[in-house]
Amino acid sequence: MWPLAKRAHQYDLIRRIGAAFALLAFAASVFVSAARTQPNNAIPQLASADFGWQSNVADWQEPPPGHGHGPIRNDPDHPYTSNADAGRTGTQPTKRIGNAKDPILKPWASAQMQASNDEALSRETMIPFAAQARCYPGGVPGQLLFPFEPVYFVQTPKQVWMIWERDHMVRRIFLTDKHSEHLTPSWFGESIGHYENGDTLVIDTVGLSTKNSYIDNFRTPHTEKLHVVERLTIDPDGDHLTGIATVDDADTFNEPLTMQQRWFKANDRIKETVCAEDHEDYFHQGLFPVPQADKPDF
Repeated sequence: MWPLAKRAHQYDLIRRIGAAFALLAFAASVFVSAARTQPNNAIPQLASADFGWQSNVADWQEPPPGHGHGPIRNDPDHPYTSNADAGRTGTQPTKRIGNAKDPILKPWASAQMQASNDEALSRETMIPFAAQARCYPGGVPGQLLFPFEPVYFVQTPKQVWMIWERDHMVRRIFLTDKHSEHLTPSWFGESIGHYENGDTLVIDTVGLSTKNSYIDNFRTPHTEKLHVVERLTIDPDGDHLTGIATVDDADTFNEPLTMQQRWFKANDRIKETVCAEDHEDYFHQGLFPVPQADKPDF
């Protein structure tokens, strides 16, 4: 629909995002340099126009000892093999089938996961929903699992932006200590944050919507009561970033879960990546449809 006009609109939007990113990155570099001259206000240098942070792992890892229950894992009867692992080992990849019997899950969440598993296993070609594969936002904290393409930061005195190369999705963290009194649930909710110890950004998020939103790629659900605290810490070597995410949702889990993700510094500038181009279900795999507008927005 309106292919030429739509493509021109997309390119114009991407150019504007690129220009804004360059301007904000410059402002951020000035802000970071100024802050580093004041020890009491030292902040981690997450932002640069010349590098982002990349992970090649799309599943949560176990947190450091002492953090309680870790991430939901695969069903023991259905071990998971990713495409990357299959290529390295010469085996066949498998589907993500989450452990719906994990005792941390409330009955409704366990039942929903089991129904999703049963649907995925009902047909050999059925591919379960994964946000990054079908061009959807990953939510919080699931967006941290987007692999193979970097996330870039912009740091200003009042906000931190996380900009993913994939579709240039933007998440904003407001550097304040209070959430809004009234929130409308959304993909990324409302995130507030502060810096700690000169190496860590602490993010507190509420107000998350639930439609097609999961805390992981095993399709673990949540309610609108989900509360997420993330700690993003630059390693002493300056070349790696560690994220510890704790999710608390008393209507879904019997106790909080704590999960870990790791990134390495990707020394490259942000590229144009449009997810939704050429994503039809050519092989009849039952793929979840990509987001699509019924009419042009211009």
